[in-house]
Amino acid sequence: MAYRSRHSMKQVTVRVYGPLNDFLPPARRQAAFAHAFEGRESVKDLVEGLGIPHPEIDLILVNGEPVAFDYAVQDGNRIAVFPRFESVDIAGVTLVRPPLGALHFVLDGHLGRLARYMRLVGLDATYLADASDDDIAALAAREGRIVLTRDRGLLKLRGVSRGYWIRATMPRQQLVEVLHRFGPMRAPFSRCLRCNAELREVPKASVESRLEPRTREYYQRFHECPRCHRIYWAGSHWQRLTRLVESTTLEARFGVS
Repeated sequence: MAYRSRHSMKQVTVRVYGPLNDFLPPARRQAAFAHAFEGRESVKDLVEGLGIPHPEIDLILVNGEPVAFDYAVQDGNRIAVFPRFESVDIAGVTLVRPPLGALHFVLDGHLGRLARYMRLVGLDATYLADASDDDIAALAAREGRIVLTRDRGLLKLRGVSRGYWIRATMPRQQLVEVLHRFGPMRAPFSRCLRCNAELREVPKASVESRLEPRTREYYQRFHECPRCHRIYWAGSHWQRLTRLVESTTLEARFGVS
């Protein structure tokens, strides 16, 4: 029987910052801790082995210097792992994350209500109800989309470069979380809630035959989805949806409800 030599083990000191602590057991949160490993290991594999999906990370420092995910960890390294910086531009420093660019999202099958809420506030949110993790990762890579999920394993797939683990479980709070993490809404009421396409304003005459009599009588402005042809107007539901948009935006920005 072969025994591992204690001398073959290597040790590093790790400190994780901000909301990345959500992925650690309580004893390792908000403090430096020792971590042992053996053999050759990239900093990406080491950090994901601790439970932190790589798309959540915006900066890794080793002994005070920024490194890329493929950096080979050395015995005695001091590793600091940072989430997204809210008010500091680190584009010229980080080696693990390309610039965010335009915001396009893909959501997995557990986040259908969130997808509708995101479309309500104008965010491009593709929803794949029955797709496999590999299919979601492939679409995200192909279309440059940010993966939103409650599945940490999906975020650890090698093909996912941008992603975020949704902490909240209730759809309204999930929307607040997304708006806080990625910034304010773009153009509320501009997307189809059913299929995500951008709406276009259409003459009333072009949709009049499809309207109920009271709708035809009281409303003059209409928008239509060019993909599924659903019609939208500022009906009795408008005030309720407007309150939802305003309250979630306010809460995301200032932390009030």
